[in-house]
Amino acid sequence: MDRRCLYILTIFMNLYLITTAKNAENKIRNVLLFVGDDAGFETEVYNNSVCKTPGLNALAKQSVVFTNAFTSVSSCSPSRSAILSGLPQHQNGMYGLHNTVHNFNSFDGLKSLPLLLKQAGVRTGIVGKKHVGPENVYPFDFAVTEEQVSINQAGRNITFMKEKVSEFFSQTKEDQPFFLYVAFHDPHRCGSTNPEFGEFCEKFGNGDPGMGIIPDWVPTHYSPDEVIVPYFVPDTPAAREDIAAQYTTISRMDQGIQLIMKELEKAGHLDDTLILFTSDNGISFPSGRTNLYTSGMAEPFLVSSPVGRTKWGSVNKELISLLDIVPTVLDWFSIKYPSYKLEGQEVRLTGSSLLPLVNDLVTDKPLDLNKGQPTGAASTTSVTGATSATGATSATGATSLNRSAVFASHSLHEITMYYPMRSIRTQDFHLIHNLNFLMPFPIDQDFFVSPTFQDILRRTRDKLPLPWYKTLQQYYYREQWELYDLRSDPREVRNQADNPLYHTTLLTLQTQLKDWQNQTADPWVCAPNAVLEFQGVYKSRPQCLSLENSLPHKPLPSVQVTNIVITKETSTYLQVVLPFYYDTPIILAWMLSLVICSYLTLLIHSKLNDSHHLEETNSTNKSNQLSFAEVQVEDQNNGLDHGKTKVPG
Repeated sequence: MDRRCLYILTIFMNLYLITTAKNAENKIRNVLLFVGDDAGFETEVYNNSVCKTPGLNALAKQSVVFTNAFTSVSSCSPSRSAILSGLPQHQNGMYGLHNTVHNFNSFDGLKSLPLLLKQAGVRTGIVGKKHVGPENVYPFDFAVTEEQVSINQAGRNITFMKEKVSEFFSQTKEDQPFFLYVAFHDPHRCGSTNPEFGEFCEKFGNGDPGMGIIPDWVPTHYSPDEVIVPYFVPDTPAAREDIAAQYTTISRMDQGIQLIMKELEKAGHLDDTLILFTSDNGISFPSGRTNLYTSGMAEPFLVSSPVGRTKWGSVNKELISLLDIVPTVLDWFSIKYPSYKLEGQEVRLTGSSLLPLVNDLVTDKPLDLNKGQPTGAASTTSVTGATSATGATSATGATSLNRSAVFASHSLHEITMYYPMRSIRTQDFHLIHNLNFLMPFPIDQDFFVSPTFQDILRRTRDKLPLPWYKTLQQYYYREQWELYDLRSDPREVRNQADNPLYHTTLLTLQTQLKDWQNQTADPWVCAPNAVLEFQGVYKSRPQCLSLENSLPHKPLPSVQVTNIVITKETSTYLQVVLPFYYDTPIILAWMLSLVICSYLTLLIHSKLNDSHHLEETNSTNKSNQLSFAEVQVEDQNNGLDHGKTKVPG
């Protein structure tokens, strides 16, 4: 082919792409979001050659496959709240599980994705596991979840799910855009709730006596000998049995994806629907779910854009957060994020729109999702490298987010599992802050009764060989700071936090992490060595006041970063000036008051020659120079009800 033919072919190809993109823009735009439950990388898409997943394989061929995607929290309800709000769990209020005695809910004032879409005229639907609340914060026009039927019926019976998806499509008007959230309950464990169905409910609906039948499901069985054991799971017969059962339920989820994709095609929406697939957290094995190690944070992530066909089948290695889902969906629908306050604090998304990474062409102006919000609010530029306060670079412009780090925030899973952790992860390093590090790491009910964990307990108790990358004691008891060099230690087994060679890296990451905590109004920003005081006399100057609890810790150095001042901790106090409280008019008024007071003081001094008066004045000045320790003591007796102190959300 000569150059002229190649040139002409290129022109026609570009014209075709532009026409396709324009036609897609003129169509109704829709979103289909798939979320697995404790689903990991046990798929052929991510090079697992044993667990067969033809449905995900087909979707991956029409998607950008992300290999560095991470959840912002490693627990079911908190992660789902973050997926549906774009805010980390400590900011949206869903600190732990929503169901039964755990009873956590997001703040009433939260503006979630389904709420914003509903207000914009987008029809919303959910089929499967919801696991978040309250209802007024997460409203769906169409809902079939564990709140209407059993969780296994809603999230594992793929025939039932297919029928409900079909019902949603049939009730949606042709000219109305939709957002459909399909949340599988597979491959979550069920040994503690429904042991009769197997460890992963792999027998549920398989046609055996008492198991019921799922008509569209053809069970796929695996031998324990053939499964691939992840590096963070003990390679024992018990664990292999568990993994084989897990594979069977992953296969069921995969067949469910195939069924729902067919329903999407039958409804005529394959060419106008943005499709995403991911999971809420790591797999339910040791170092997986409830952990902020890579094994607990890393997620499968596929995005298929109907206007991104040239990128289908490509692999993207950029750092991605599940907090990016809300900005991406809002960008797809051209909906701006509202300006509002949550628990008294300005709210801004810290995620980024992923459309620049999955769409083909630059055809419109960038969309600023936070347009109209006050300037000076927390920006993620210095932390994530995003180009706006939301990071929402929109469907145009750059083809890279240039993100330097992703963050995670975990507080609880079950109500008894208080083990708050904060994390920052770059391409090269991973820093974890364990706030409750003197306590043993908690174990959830599902995992405790699992054959894998019971075998770990038995082998440890009986002093038998345990083919694992750590001991049970090492798993339980962790250092306050864990720093891993991912370049040489991708399995995160050598903590470099005390290594002098990594001192600068440690301080840099600590500062970035603290910056993000401030930007997202983290109530745990001062823990575990200090308490955040932000009301009363501290309203205009919030501070982390030392608890003097003698906990071993590595204090942050004096350093100036965007929107926050962190000063070195002393035996008296650690001061953290929070950007969401520092108001310039208040500062100016305070400075003016100081000037006036100083002038009046000098005037009085000039007219007082009596030595008794001078001595009295000096005594007064001395008494006003209270230390922070004395301020703390005074505060304990100033009438404030500390028991009802409300931490900013």
